[in-house]
Amino acid sequence: MKTPIVAIVGRPNVGKSTLFNRLIGKRDAIVDDQSGVTRDRNYSDVEWNGKVFRLIDTGGYVPDSKDLFEIAIREQVQLAVNEADTVLFMVDSRSGLLPVEREIFNMLRTSAKKFLVTVNKVDSEKFESLTNEFYSLGVENIFAVSALVGRNIGDLLDVIVESFPVNTQIEEEKIIKIAIVGRPNVGKSSLTNALLGADRSIVTNVPGTTRDSLDSTLKYYGQELILVDTAGLRKKKKVQESVEYFSTLRSLKAISEADVVIILIDASIGFDKQDQKIIAEAERRKKGIILAVNKWDLIEKGTNTSREFELDIKQKLGALDFVPLIFISALTKQRIYKLVDLCIRLYNERNKKISTSDLNEKLMTEIDRFPPPATSSGKEIKIKYVTQGGDKYPVFLFFSNFPKYVPDNYKRFLENTIRKIFGFEGIPLTLSFRQK
Repeated sequence: MKTPIVAIVGRPNVGKSTLFNRLIGKRDAIVDDQSGVTRDRNYSDVEWNGKVFRLIDTGGYVPDSKDLFEIAIREQVQLAVNEADTVLFMVDSRSGLLPVEREIFNMLRTSAKKFLVTVNKVDSEKFESLTNEFYSLGVENIFAVSALVGRNIGDLLDVIVESFPVNTQIEEEKIIKIAIVGRPNVGKSSLTNALLGADRSIVTNVPGTTRDSLDSTLKYYGQELILVDTAGLRKKKKVQESVEYFSTLRSLKAISEADVVIILIDASIGFDKQDQKIIAEAERRKKGIILAVNKWDLIEKGTNTSREFELDIKQKLGALDFVPLIFISALTKQRIYKLVDLCIRLYNERNKKISTSDLNEKLMTEIDRFPPPATSSGKEIKIKYVTQGGDKYPVFLFFSNFPKYVPDNYKRFLENTIRKIFGFEGIPLTLSFRQK
């Protein structure tokens, strides 16, 4: 059953993101008094009285503006209205009805979509009279609310969901969550749009266009995937404005909640320390990790171009050389569906369980051939058996007589042996040593 969609539209700074956060019950959209903070459509699910709908927060609508971002925001609003079953047209009681809002109203009236005029910042009864001006639009129902304090939000929700079906459920099982991360302007939004076949995220050549982390659903041969297009992660000293700071936090949050993280690299710039830090964060969180080299179509290629590029990156990765590398172009769609296949494969690898009997049969043979070195006092270290644990990611428990004395280089040998025998491509492994 299709989940109903509700879009919040209006000019900048009327409180759309504050209402979005109020309705979903958490601070998901960035709220700031700087115009244009919400640039893309931000999605989340809302449940009210047993009914579920998907809520879209949009950038502020500015008709006929020549500003690059405002033109793109206007297109995003139009897309959101086309997508929505119900539109919340939000205005500010303190500012009154502005000419720009009449233009937005006329657009909604000709769209044939159900829309509700929502007058914000009516924090108490003494501000009720400020709503009178909006009745000149010729609509019967004006909803006076306060997104900040929550006034009349329940009444608004009752009207929003009155025609929606009961018990619309969002299927959570076996949905693969993929975070697309990387430095600013490497093509994250372009990749998201190429995969979805629609302009889900605003794409310009200005770094930092995406400020929120944005979720989109992709159906791929029956498999449902959530794509999270994140704001570009910059070096900390370059994170100056507060919005940029919260965007970075949102990107780190997207990594923490994902199953698989695609770290996007610009082929023309190459792999640097900032990329290594992003990979280190994904590795620390034990996520499936893919390195995708974007804009590969722009690189002049010789016989061994990709091989040389790969060797250079693998050398820089060091102990993280288990991370797969794929060369793509979001612009020409080169290998982008192979990238999706790789994400699904890594998701399955991350959830793979090896039986204790299989682990011991194959691993103990290698351990017997190459036993751990003795302790500094000459005591022989013996590994008795191994088993796999961990619900969310692979954890291997090794039981030994002297677990504290197993050296790091031998732990690395064990990890490489597990990968050689059982795979786990792109998946960080946790090795834990216990007393037997």
